[in-house]
Amino acid sequence: MSTTDTDTLDALPSPAPFTRRLLGQELLLVLALSLGASGVSAVISFLGSVTAPVSLKSQQATLNGTITPGRPWLDLSWHLFDIATALVPVVLVAYLLVRERSSIRALGFDLTRKWSDLGKGVVVAACIGGSGLLLYLGARASGANLTVVPSALPDVWWRIPVLILSAAQNAVVEEVIVVGYMLRRLGQLGWSWPAAVAASALLRGSYHLYQGVGGFFGNVVMGVIFCYLYRRWRRVTPLAIAHTLIDSVAFVGYVLLAGHVSWLPT
Repeated sequence: MSTTDTDTLDALPSPAPFTRRLLGQELLLVLALSLGASGVSAVISFLGSVTAPVSLKSQQATLNGTITPGRPWLDLSWHLFDIATALVPVVLVAYLLVRERSSIRALGFDLTRKWSDLGKGVVVAACIGGSGLLLYLGARASGANLTVVPSALPDVWWRIPVLILSAAQNAVVEEVIVVGYMLRRLGQLGWSWPAAVAASALLRGSYHLYQGVGGFFGNVVMGVIFCYLYRRWRRVTPLAIAHTLIDSVAFVGYVLLAGHVSWLPT
């Protein structure tokens, strides 16, 4: 290494200390790049729905729709691109934790307890999935929810794999950021545990508001449950597994059952 290179390295500033102000700004930036922005978008979408001239249940909220109709390979490319780029904030969180001399393992997001995490995830999914469906059906029947269309993808070979990948992407982004990372940062900022849980749960509810009032309250309740499970287990992985299973069953189940059973709104 030359003298010039050494001088340049010596001139680099020392890392800034992790003050509460910097951690708060970091949290806001991560949320602005991910689910915080989704929350604002969902609120705007909900305002548009409630001010529309037709009832909420007469309107649709499509979760996985075709992007380029009639061009399946291009459609597949766009969906894979969207799934991959949606995971970038999770990579950013992992990087920020490394800068803090920690790692994403501090959130319990790893494969060190895969069978235990899988078992817990399956149990949580079974408990929450059925009650969530009943809540949705009840909210829609009361006129408080839009008709949720989990999939409007064309009948092509990649439809089911993409739906499962989409479910996994949703789960990883939400549980890593809204549970693990957000609770960690709020704790470092001096928030009490109940206040941090309320903030996490309300954020989760906000970005589901595009579905209607039922989608908001159902996900707030789910958020509270997931926060307390995280506090008990200190692991995000079982929550991500549970969320993946819940969404996968909802997405794939809709494809298989829509139009074939009378109780499922289409």
